[in-house]
Amino acid sequence: MKPLEGICVLEVAMYGFVPTAGAVLAEWGADVTKVEHAVTGDPQRGLRQIGALVVEGEPNPNVDNANRSKRSIGLDMSIPEGRDVLYDLVRRADVFLTSFLPDARTKFGIDVNDIREINPSIIYARGSALGPRGPESGKGGYDMTAFWCRGGAAATITPPDVEGMISLPGPAYGDTISGTNLAGGIAAALLKRERTGEPSVIDVSLLGSGIWAMGHTIALTNHLGQRLVAQPANANRAPNNPLVGLYLTADNRYISFVMMQPTKFWTDVCRHMDLPELVGDPRFATAESIAANTAEAVDLLGKAMAARTLAEWSERFSTLSGPWAPVQDTLQVAQDVQVRANEYLVQAGELELVTNPVQFDVMAPEPRPAPRFAEQTDEILEGLGLDWDDIIELKARGAVT
Repeated sequence: MKPLEGICVLEVAMYGFVPTAGAVLAEWGADVTKVEHAVTGDPQRGLRQIGALVVEGEPNPNVDNANRSKRSIGLDMSIPEGRDVLYDLVRRADVFLTSFLPDARTKFGIDVNDIREINPSIIYARGSALGPRGPESGKGGYDMTAFWCRGGAAATITPPDVEGMISLPGPAYGDTISGTNLAGGIAAALLKRERTGEPSVIDVSLLGSGIWAMGHTIALTNHLGQRLVAQPANANRAPNNPLVGLYLTADNRYISFVMMQPTKFWTDVCRHMDLPELVGDPRFATAESIAANTAEAVDLLGKAMAARTLAEWSERFSTLSGPWAPVQDTLQVAQDVQVRANEYLVQAGELELVTNPVQFDVMAPEPRPAPRFAEQTDEILEGLGLDWDDIIELKARGAVT
């Protein structure tokens, strides 16, 4: 049995952030019903191009990543008949999940008080760009604006000599992280309700998630009153430790060393890299001497690393005691033996999807493909007890798809 089996989630949301929370809850076992506009659907369905990458036809990974394992109903909340259907769904739900802004929630009658009037025990969860309070709480945003740029990541990761700002590493980067945060908050609220009978209002924002991801850096720089300045690409990141940094291999791949205690790992690294003469070298005997001679050590290790390919080093470093990793692109990640062994990437219909990072009882989630637009409309309406005459009437009025 999955942890959230028997929990019903009603999702009134668009794009990547909040729907990701619904996808995670679905992978944890919840029954998630996605409400989409009766005509246009979730605008995310029209997202076909990311940079130079273009998706033709179906399936569309831009949709499935945030909408796996759900059911979809096409519904027009702007007309009374459509809103009545929504409220019927609210009565049966444990969680109401939305990305709508305050004005839109008021307009469609789906704000906290509206939903609680119908179902007093429901957990109300909302995802926003900038949080529920403050002068900009009614403004929208995306992960590029609120999570990446405003949250401090873009300025921190961009070296001073780079014009402009380094962008997000890929679509929905901040959305996915923020959505997982929201799903975790909902799970905690469900536990609280079970113990106390009290439902909660859950808030997660892209800005809050962005600065949480940057929390260590923000605390450090705020305490010192200094910015953390990004080093140029390929620079050794630790000026006082040659075992923290990137090294180029013979086949133009990179290996990352992150060994925070250089004296603990120096001998083992030297032996693995055929540098036995450096084991007893007084320049690298203590933490102080290593720090003083880091530039020389980086040069020596760099020349040694450049003599072999990544495959050769990977075989040699299989017994290396210190932490290291190959630098991989996303295609290489998809073939990583550890990724495959832990089922972090699994089949969902025609697509392989990355699963949410939480596993229960050492088992990977089993996602289903995202629903086609309004695919389960009839099924959901029948589940509310409507007969075909009722359903046809709703369709004729434009209340449902």
